[in-house]
Amino acid sequence: MNIILRQLVSAIIFTIILFVLFSFMYFIAFPLESWSSLWENKILDFPFVYIVPSISILLGACYGALTGYYWKKQLYTVETAVKELEKGRPIPIEQQVLPEIHDIWVRIEKIQKNMLEQTKLSQKLANEKAEDHEKRVQEMVSQERNRLARELHDSVSQQLFAASMMMSAITESKPLSDDRETKQLKLIEETIQQSQLEMRALLLHLRPAALKGKTLQEGVEELLVELMQKVSMKIKWKVEHMQLDKGVEEHLFRILQESVSNTLRHAKATTLDVLLIKRDDFVIMRVSDDGVGFEVDNEGKTGSYGMQNMYERAIEIGGTIKVVSLKNKGTRLEVKVPVLNVEGEAND
Repeated sequence: MNIILRQLVSAIIFTIILFVLFSFMYFIAFPLESWSSLWENKILDFPFVYIVPSISILLGACYGALTGYYWKKQLYTVETAVKELEKGRPIPIEQQVLPEIHDIWVRIEKIQKNMLEQTKLSQKLANEKAEDHEKRVQEMVSQERNRLARELHDSVSQQLFAASMMMSAITESKPLSDDRETKQLKLIEETIQQSQLEMRALLLHLRPAALKGKTLQEGVEELLVELMQKVSMKIKWKVEHMQLDKGVEEHLFRILQESVSNTLRHAKATTLDVLLIKRDDFVIMRVSDDGVGFEVDNEGKTGSYGMQNMYERAIEIGGTIKVVSLKNKGTRLEVKVPVLNVEGEAND
């Protein structure tokens, strides 16, 4: 039986009960002498046979309207909850409802909880899948970069080295003169040497040393020692031991790599100084050379990828980066990063 038919039947039953009740009360108060009295006796100037059924029907209609409105309100709360559930929004707070509606409400709440759990599970699986895909891509990229670095080192780098040695031998075997041929040979030798520096910088980018299982001090010293064995540049450093977060160490190390790579490729420097110290709750890393320098404003305007990468890395760890460069007098890069003490460590 649907709700409309139920309300209709309940209204009819209520009307009949009222009619019987009014009639019984009237017959007790005014006993009938004959059935014709039903038309002769009047209530409010209307015959009893008309007024009592009319009042009963009117009250029954009012009862049906009130109960129908109440049921409509109850069903509206359920409809609203289902619509909100369909849109993925939290369902409204449960109000006072009938036991039948309460059971439906409980089921809706269970469905919402199940949907939330399914959503959380789906998002978790999606995140794990994305992270796993990213790790696999990074691993593949790293392997390919290492392969290219090995091939370049074993072929192009060795050939450049051999060409440089041959040009040095040719230049040294020729008598000293200022003729055009000697100048051209010197220019070729310088070009080969510059290409070697470019190749070493490229290899440094393709196969960057990692800090796996090493402190920042160990990684910096290992990088500079390896670099000193491969280039004729004079390299000096002062690196203090300090305890930093892994993320800060990684970013500082990558900034150093980028700075050294720029020095090899563009500076034409003969010396390189690296300073890494901790002073007044700040980590200070300074890289300076005596190269040709460059216009810092122009470099910023051209949007150098290397410089932009260093700036972004410094900002990510809450630090600042400052570059000072003078033409034919060298370049100095300084990074300052605040060292934040965790409350637990401070208490210790």
